[in-house]
This record gives sequence, structure tokens and C-alpha cells, in this order.
Amino acid sequence: MTKPFASSADLAAKEQTLEVLADGVYALTAEGDPNVGAIEGEDFLVCFEALATPVAAREWLARLREHTDKPVKFLVLSHYHAVRVLGASAFGAEVIVAHDNTRMLIAERGEQDWASEYARMPRLFKDPDSIPGLTWPTLTFSDTLTIDLGGGRGDLILRYQGRGHTEGDLVAWLPEQRIVFAGDLVESQAALYTGDAFHREWATTTLDRIAELEAETLVGGRGVVARGAKEVDAAIAQTRNFLDVMLDEVGRVKDKGGTLRDAFEATHTALEPRYGRWPIFEHCLPFDVSRLWDELDGIERPRIWTTERDQEVWKQLQS
Repeated sequence: MTKPFASSADLAAKEQTLEVLADGVYALTAEGDPNVGAIEGEDFLVCFEALATPVAAREWLARLREHTDKPVKFLVLSHYHAVRVLGASAFGAEVIVAHDNTRMLIAERGEQDWASEYARMPRLFKDPDSIPGLTWPTLTFSDTLTIDLGGGRGDLILRYQGRGHTEGDLVAWLPEQRIVFAGDLVESQAALYTGDAFHREWATTTLDRIAELEAETLVGGRGVVARGAKEVDAAIAQTRNFLDVMLDEVGRVKDKGGTLRDAFEATHTALEPRYGRWPIFEHCLPFDVSRLWDELDGIERPRIWTTERDQEVWKQLQS
């Protein structure tokens, strides 16, 4: 029997929690749903991530307005996936910031990703008719972009750490508060989605660069906020271990001449005891293994996910 497709059967509402991480620094977590954040400047806001629809984004902004009425000047998109970006119009931001590669990915596969993610995670798309179209950044950069927060609040540094979850992920780093918003490059008590990933680079140099920040608070793409150096290290180690196990298991099966299905089953067996009860594990793993299989086959850039390809991979691996 085939399991319900991706997260199509996950229809229960998740409890959202707004956390104040430092003076003027906020995170909204939601039991494994995508996390978002905001940072106050002297007379403006920087918001991190946009959620899947304007309706969903306006609910987050209503919670944020209980703490600050400053206008949103910058909306930072950590990467291009639909559940992270399509709510952007609700923010009224002066500037929408992303990495250069994210702009390229939106142009290349934004429409297909929108359709794919809507089918995989319908609950996240509250009132999908409210989406005006693809979200396009108005400012992109290649390496580092610094935002002066003003009023003695220090800098917010946006950094490209290398290819990982996608080829365009960035992190938002507050060096004075030692807080990092890591997007989906790090998950804290949540499984990884790696269907558009560069596993080997992510598991090594990209995570190394995040660890080198020596953050004391980390907001991952999903899951709980990691507080304190030990929890931050644990979140990074958890993410690295997930990737390392995938690389070991898929590589071993491939070296022995096994099939994609063999690789999925071996990886599921190896990961399930630690990660199986965490959010989106069963949803993500077929797409994760399929991408890594391609990567080990020498397919450098991830193939575009379409609704048709999604269903084919799911039926092949999750039946």
C-alpha cells in the first residue's frame, strides 16, 4: 500500500510560538512548520522568510505587530522554495533580498516548484488564490551583504556559506547578539529536505562555515530554536549526521550495484530510529534519496521537480 502522498494528509493545525530572542529579535516557530523571523532596526524591520501565501504571512505579521509597529524595509529570502517566498506581497517591503543564485532558480524552476510544493504541502498554502505570482528579489548579492540596523543596534550580515539545501541559501547573522537565522541549511529537531541539495558540499564546507560563526542562538528552517552553544552545536551536528548517513547508505548501495529502491530502503532503515518521528521525515526521504542518487551519478545540478515527477518517485519508493 502506498502511503499518503508527501504531506497531503497532514491537515492538523500547528501551534505557533513567537519567541523573543533578544531585544528586537523575534522568531516564530510552529511544531515543524517553516520558521520565520524579524529583526528591528532603529526605525525599520528586517523580516526573514515570507511563508507560502500572503494570508499566512499576514497572520505572522499580526503577531509581530503586538511587539513593534515599525515598517518592513527589508524582506530577506533564505532561498527560493515556494513555502518560503510566495507570501512576500503581504510585507510591503521596500527591498526584497536574496542570493544571486536564488534569482536564477526562480527564473529557471519557480513555476514548477510552486505547483510541486502546493501538491506536497497543501495545508501551508492558506488561501492560495491570494498569491499574486512568483516572488522576485529586488536586490541580490554573491557573497556578503551588510545591513546597518542603526541606533546602536549593530549590523545584520547576510552571508552565502556555499551550496547546501539549494545552490542559493543564505544565513542572517547578528554578531553582537550572536544569533543566526540559518534557513534550511540547519534543522533543529526536524528532518531534512535535500531534494534540491548538494549533499557533499553541504555536509562539509557549508556547515563548517556556519559552525565557525560560534552562534549562541540558532533559528533553523524548521523545528525548535537552539539556545546556547551546546544546542547550536547539536543542531549543526544533527544536520551533518543526517547528510553523512545518507551519503554512506546511498553510496554503499550504488557501489554494490543496487537500485534506487534499495538505496531508499537502506537509508530509511539507518535514519528512522533517530529521525523517524521528527517533522516531514517520511515526506522528504524519497525526494532526498532520489536527488542524492542523481548526484552520485554525476548529475551536478538538481533536476527540476514537477508534480508528475513527484508522483512517480513517491510511487516507486513509498509504496
